[in-house]
Amino acid sequence: MKKRYLGLAASVAAGALVLSACTPPGSGGDGGGEGGGGEGGDSLLNVGWNEPFRSMNTMTANGNAVANSIVTYMMNDNFGYYDDNLEVQEGDLGTVEQVSEDPLQVKYTFADSATWSDGTPVDAADIVLQWAAQSSNFNTAEEEEVSRDEESGAIEEIEDEETVFFDSASIGPSLIKDFPEISEDGKEVTFTYSEAFADWRYSLGFGADGVGVPAHIVAKKALGEEDPEAAKQAVLDAIENEDTAALSTIANEWNTAFDFTSMTDDEDLIVHNGPYKMVDFAEGQYLTLEADENYSGPKEVGVNQVTIRYNEDPMASVQAVENGEIDIIQPQATADVKSAAEAIDGVTVESEDGATYEHVDLTYDNNGPFDPESYDGDEETAKLVRQAFLKTLPREQIVETIIKPLNEEATVRDSLYMVPGAPGYDEVVAGNSSDEFAGGDIEGAQELLEEAGVEAPTVRLLYGASNERRAQQATLIKESAEQAGFEIVEDGDDNWGTRLGDGTYDASLFGWQSTTTGISNSDANWRTGQQNNYGGYSNEELDDMLDELMVTTEESEQTPLVTEIEKTLIEDGFGMPIFQHPELTIYRDRVQNVSTTTVSPTMFWNYWEWQVS
Repeated sequence: MKKRYLGLAASVAAGALVLSACTPPGSGGDGGGEGGGGEGGDSLLNVGWNEPFRSMNTMTANGNAVANSIVTYMMNDNFGYYDDNLEVQEGDLGTVEQVSEDPLQVKYTFADSATWSDGTPVDAADIVLQWAAQSSNFNTAEEEEVSRDEESGAIEEIEDEETVFFDSASIGPSLIKDFPEISEDGKEVTFTYSEAFADWRYSLGFGADGVGVPAHIVAKKALGEEDPEAAKQAVLDAIENEDTAALSTIANEWNTAFDFTSMTDDEDLIVHNGPYKMVDFAEGQYLTLEADENYSGPKEVGVNQVTIRYNEDPMASVQAVENGEIDIIQPQATADVKSAAEAIDGVTVESEDGATYEHVDLTYDNNGPFDPESYDGDEETAKLVRQAFLKTLPREQIVETIIKPLNEEATVRDSLYMVPGAPGYDEVVAGNSSDEFAGGDIEGAQELLEEAGVEAPTVRLLYGASNERRAQQATLIKESAEQAGFEIVEDGDDNWGTRLGDGTYDASLFGWQSTTTGISNSDANWRTGQQNNYGGYSNEELDDMLDELMVTTEESEQTPLVTEIEKTLIEDGFGMPIFQHPELTIYRDRVQNVSTTTVSPTMFWNYWEWQVS
């Protein structure tokens, strides 16, 4: 699954107010406390981030954000994660292995040390609930039948006990149709897939999601079962028996109970199985994690207390580093931010490609310029207008003027699946038709509009209003597209994330951040009706190709399929990638063992190795 990266920015004045409105633990000119050590000691570390935490459940539509994942990753163990070379490392919850190829069977074995912070073992009920929630196999309602909060996008409680709707979807879990085999002690769980699945390693229990929220807490809130063992069994029984009434209330709690925007009084919501516990959270200002002395797993953290301080303004964050209020940041990268950080004594600035890529997607189902319904159902006319708009995108100009000042080696990204320089990238790009939409082709766009017989189509372009880099891109896109005959309405909105998929815009400009390197990672972006397919794109032939890709386990056979999928998407006018985000990791010299990786959770991947001096 991809996570939205909300690279927002606010004014310096507003940012300064956020920084000074409340003083989190360990802040101040000296950057925190004394020393470090293998078990954390009394050391303190202040981390800057651009968007506040809002949910412990990173698998719902509302919780699927990097701002949540970086917290849950430090609070919960997992069955595997990526290092800074994108190599999979074994996690601390236990082991996962393929025990059969035909049918595909995957066995999870929980370590004896895997324990929730309230003393309840982490076991079968937790990963089975994660499977059931993400599979959509138990849902009795479709996405369009449920209501959401207009501001947050969070699903509203479903009162009908005959309706089950888990607010999540993932291709891997959906291929598991049958209830798993569970050992008597609940420490071993074997899932059987209905067909081959190339990305089984990342399907459950991986990375920042871990095994998700604790099943016994969900059952306590949904079913009123206080005893943890009885609660876990109630979850397993509801899933195995497909008990609609029980699953309806379980889904309601799973969807919404773990959302909060300031320190909760309900300790059940912050039950965790990893080395850090949440001890303080001031809404919109800071969140503090502290090493949990009762943690039973094998990790030894090098910092006792980590405070994440929130600020949407990258320049204000750099100022906070200079003042000693923050030790490490990964802000929205601009040339001014980089220059300002490099001018600070005792600060290291590392610049490289990050985990996020910028892109433009078009909307197919809103009676706008790219929707066939606007042309009496004429698919070809709508496609020509889409292609014309994509030809105008000044992708090379954007990279040259906005990105290269940050990274001299930056290039236009021409693949929807692959990062420039990755194995197979050149092969995919050579055959995916991206060369026909290199960008800035005004004459080519005019010819397509003439062929379509459409004059001056109006395009509403959605982007984050306070994000300086996105605003610059929007201006360049507007200038280029209007030369070809389009009329561009710049729809800048700081609440753009909650509007995705609502049909009020025609093109959107934002970034995706990958959580895995698997070939299924992008599936939900363009498969019909899936969670991340905000533009309403639908192509049955493409869906069939995606199905084929999911069961293709040989990497050498995946590249041709990816090439054909991208060719179809690009020629249909789904959208275009623009560039890989440059990433600045800025940290004071008192921080050791800083590293980053090009998937979520970026610089947090090795948090347990952090030391301060």
